[in-house]
Amino acid sequence: MSGMKTLGFLVLLVLAGCVTTTTGPPPRPEADNAYAAEINYQLGARYFNNGNYEIARDRLLYSLELEPKNAVAYSVLALTYENLDNIRLATEAYEQATKLAPRDFNIMNTYAVFLCRHEHYEKALKYFDRAIKVPVNDYSEITRTNAGVCLMQQPDFARAETYFRSALERKANYGEALIQLSLLKFSQNDYLGARAFLQRYLGTNLPAPDVLYLGVQIEEELGNERARTEFANRVLREFPQSPEAKRILEAADG
Repeated sequence: MSGMKTLGFLVLLVLAGCVTTTTGPPPRPEADNAYAAEINYQLGARYFNNGNYEIARDRLLYSLELEPKNAVAYSVLALTYENLDNIRLATEAYEQATKLAPRDFNIMNTYAVFLCRHEHYEKALKYFDRAIKVPVNDYSEITRTNAGVCLMQQPDFARAETYFRSALERKANYGEALIQLSLLKFSQNDYLGARAFLQRYLGTNLPAPDVLYLGVQIEEELGNERARTEFANRVLREFPQSPEAKRILEAADG
């Protein structure tokens, strides 16, 4: 999670590993294009991960010139264009990726996150739902939670809660869905509900400083000074260098 009131996205797509090398004989002449396309894709993905977006774009474009049916390369190219602030070309690359791989739930999830970032909420939900329905999507709790976060930004709390709860039906202790529900309830001033989901989260997940600080805020709203102090002390003890610890100390000094 990115912050107490900022709802961050999880993106499942793995962009790249390291560039592979071969130890066998050189590729046959008829395989040269496919081999070069794969090498340039891997290099493009690596440059993207390192933040070298213009070089990444060039490598990916060359890879796609050699192998124009690589949907994952189009998806990484879309991410690259977005980081280059070319939203039109990013959208075109995503559309091409989903046409080439209409059942790739990773690509659909990533495209939906992109659409939500740019406030195309209903179109994003369409792709989230398509990704959820893919039978081999063994990570649909992530997709469902992403859809809920998108709806929180719209905001549409009722539909967001439906997606978060469906994520928990899929995986009962999925931490991101639990903490997003706690945030949702907190934003609706349902502090008892926020406490309940936070307690469920803490029962099965390791806390981050912003999670513990959410506990501080919840207990403060509920007027439970003892519990608020316990959460505050945990932040100071376990995450003394965090922005949340600084906030607690500044409030105490004030």
